[in-house]
Amino acid sequence: MLRRLPRGVAIALVVGLVVVVVAALLGVRWWRDAHRSDLARATSLAPASTERLAWTDWQAVRRTLGADLGTRPSTDELSEFLGEAFGRDLSTSSALVESAETMQQQFRFSPATLDWELLAQGPDGAVDILGFPDDADFGALADTLESLGFTRPDDESGVWVGGPDVLARIGPDLTPELQFFALLPDAGLVLTSDSQGYLETAVETATGEADHLTSVEDVVTSARSPLVAAVFTGAYTCEHLAMAAADDTDQAQAVELVEQAGGVHPMTAFAMATRPDGAISVSMSFESEDNARHDADSRGRLASGPAPGQGGDFTDRFAVTSATAEGTVVHLDLEPVADQYVLSDLTSGPVLFATC
Repeated sequence: MLRRLPRGVAIALVVGLVVVVVAALLGVRWWRDAHRSDLARATSLAPASTERLAWTDWQAVRRTLGADLGTRPSTDELSEFLGEAFGRDLSTSSALVESAETMQQQFRFSPATLDWELLAQGPDGAVDILGFPDDADFGALADTLESLGFTRPDDESGVWVGGPDVLARIGPDLTPELQFFALLPDAGLVLTSDSQGYLETAVETATGEADHLTSVEDVVTSARSPLVAAVFTGAYTCEHLAMAAADDTDQAQAVELVEQAGGVHPMTAFAMATRPDGAISVSMSFESEDNARHDADSRGRLASGPAPGQGGDFTDRFAVTSATAEGTVVHLDLEPVADQYVLSDLTSGPVLFATC
């Protein structure tokens, strides 16, 4: 015969069970967060309305190029580094390259010292999210901004107001994205934008007070830890990267080629990334696993033939070394031909194998 436990013992057992369950859930979340790439963590900071992401892992780019620039690189060192990065197609995703020399001199940071950069763009605005090293002195950066003419906000995570006049006084070659700043020292982040209102929205997202972009999570996970990457929502891909951007002749050829390949399904997100070994990965997510399995074959064939709208054949630019489906994501591995700028060339349309 079962005996009823004393009330105190029963409560203790229930509380203990709850603690175990909560600890397990927190453990799963910790493991998941700890194993996310820097790109995935950065993407989780982008506002929900974002349509296009441009990623540069500056720390990894410097490591790949063997560039040890320290915290105060000279103008010549910075110029040489950026020139080599451009020659390897590792800098075109950045919003800061053209401003780098003036930034290093005036703001005391640049692509030579940042850990990473994620430019998030949408119909409502753009924000450049910058990852700073662990030992970054945010107090010194705040003093620098104030000395350059930016207006200090009332609270720590508020927006530093500059504007076009302040930027023009600092230097003629600075990107408009540096007109407004937000410093988030606890997260090791600086956010910049050309719009004060949009930057305020982006800060809310980065601090967890507003929704972030979620529709690209599968392709970002598939991209892993690239040096540089371009990530698009499905709607942006269909409007700007697919064959809809081609002229009538190229569109007609594309229709025929797609039919010969077996047809394609609309994608929900797209990513193209450069890995540290120089290979290019393409990730495309779909509504179902069946669609992904089908499109792994058809899009692999499309990426191995003519390139209407781009000219010539895709094989002039790269070789497709694998085309696979995992769950709802198609993954293409591309081996670039020497001296071909695959990422920068094929992240603007029309691109046949990204058609909708």
